[in-house]
Amino acid sequence: MKTTKLQHIHAVAGELGLKPDELRPYGDDRAKINPAAVRQRRRNGASKMILVSAITPTSAGEGKTTTTIGLGDALRRRGESVAICLREPSLGPCFGLKGGGTGGGRAQLHPAVDINLHFTGDFHAISAAHNLLAAAVDNHVHRGNTLRLDPRRTFWRRVMDVNDRALRNVVTGLGGHGDGVPREAGFDITAASEVMAMLCLAEDADDLRRRIGRTLIGFTYDKEPVLAERFNVTGAMLALMRDVLWPNLVQTLEGTPALVHGGPFANIAHGCNSVIATKAALNLADYVVTEAGFGVDLGAEKFFDIKCMSAGLDPWAVVLVATVRALKMHGGARKKSLDKPNPDALRAGLENLDKHLEIILGFGEYPIVALNRFGSDSDEEIAIVRDHCAAVGVTFVECDHFAEGGAGALGLADAIIARAHDTPFTPSYAWADSVPDKIAAIAKNVYGARQVLYTVDARKDLKLVEKYGYAGLPICMAKTPNSLSDDPRRYGRPDDFDITVRRIHVAAGAGFLVTLCGDILRMPGLPSRPRAQDIDLVDGEIVGLVT
Repeated sequence: MKTTKLQHIHAVAGELGLKPDELRPYGDDRAKINPAAVRQRRRNGASKMILVSAITPTSAGEGKTTTTIGLGDALRRRGESVAICLREPSLGPCFGLKGGGTGGGRAQLHPAVDINLHFTGDFHAISAAHNLLAAAVDNHVHRGNTLRLDPRRTFWRRVMDVNDRALRNVVTGLGGHGDGVPREAGFDITAASEVMAMLCLAEDADDLRRRIGRTLIGFTYDKEPVLAERFNVTGAMLALMRDVLWPNLVQTLEGTPALVHGGPFANIAHGCNSVIATKAALNLADYVVTEAGFGVDLGAEKFFDIKCMSAGLDPWAVVLVATVRALKMHGGARKKSLDKPNPDALRAGLENLDKHLEIILGFGEYPIVALNRFGSDSDEEIAIVRDHCAAVGVTFVECDHFAEGGAGALGLADAIIARAHDTPFTPSYAWADSVPDKIAAIAKNVYGARQVLYTVDARKDLKLVEKYGYAGLPICMAKTPNSLSDDPRRYGRPDDFDITVRRIHVAAGAGFLVTLCGDILRMPGLPSRPRAQDIDLVDGEIVGLVT
């Protein structure tokens, strides 16, 4: 693949005004940025943050990360000061079904293989810190349990960054008296770790310390809450994450600076890169291009209602990524036929696009539709989407950044530069609203649901939330990313459906309530043919990693 000459990481940092002594290099192609040094560069709100989101994901592919990178490269080609902010990929998708998360074609991050695998060790440090707390909890119970923590009401599980369904539900402490107290437990994937969410919403180390300390671990036999601060390992957890608090700096294939930091999933967490990295970028560049996981209904909703509300952020523009292939799939076309023109399926699938446009408008933001072009797309099909966007009054830009890099997204960059700033965004709900009202606001106004149903367990959880003072937290909906409903089989724009809340989990450290809807898993499993089977080490080079 032809690339521009990649820059030394000091040169990349220099574009953002960073000095070598404000970095901690990891070789010559990546570095960590000292956030304390960056906080001194206040730009007084002059920077413009662009959120890139997408229609409901399909197996046909939408290219949200690729578009984010392509847009950043295009803005730099226009002579603008720009920084891209993305999440770190999880090993789960890399070895599982999806593959890597560093873009594709000419719109990629460098070094892609390293970013997708161990990178700077952030995920490993977060896993270790999370599991240290888990070990401290079980050790306390084994050593006499003076806190009277009820093992049956202990929520803190362990994590690892590999998909492994066999570890979703386990029994720990087996073997005898010296091996701990037996209890039901389990593993989540690291991207679902509350420590990951805490890191990505924390302002700094002191804020992270407070978040860890207030984390709800479980309840006593008398049903009183037990917080993480009681186990006295907060300091050790912070020590493990000392370097994690520094955002990672890399570059695109065109040399555009990119801050890649934090990696919570959007279907089981809030799906945004760290506040520390986002605010650092806003202090260093005129334009900051970032993304939120999955579609507008999941990632963008949490970006607005959780990240922006907690961190005081407000986007300048919202880009909605769509593809002809995905729209046809939402219109009823089968995946194996997507390379063939199908205007009828495409028109039917535009209902999904319309719903996401409505959600963005509901936040008080004006969307720009970026059609990520595939080689099989016909001019007739592209014209259908273009004409539809004109009819509903939104800006449409055809993009070809996968094949052309930043040159293929210059029209999108021009549309961003030309737009005027609008009013601040409007959240879906007020944090002070009741929990049922907040959930209903998302389910009805964002997803388009008819009503919200609660299982018996969810109603019990709701009573605990209200009893112990957690009702003022925002909502982090955990549901399938494959549908606007909680049924992954319902493509397009479902109607006449209900949302069922199965459980409500208090993530007090992160600062939100995780509302589990549908059959959502916090530890994914591997597919019948995992991507890991294609990866190998040949003559010292890693091959087969899909990026």
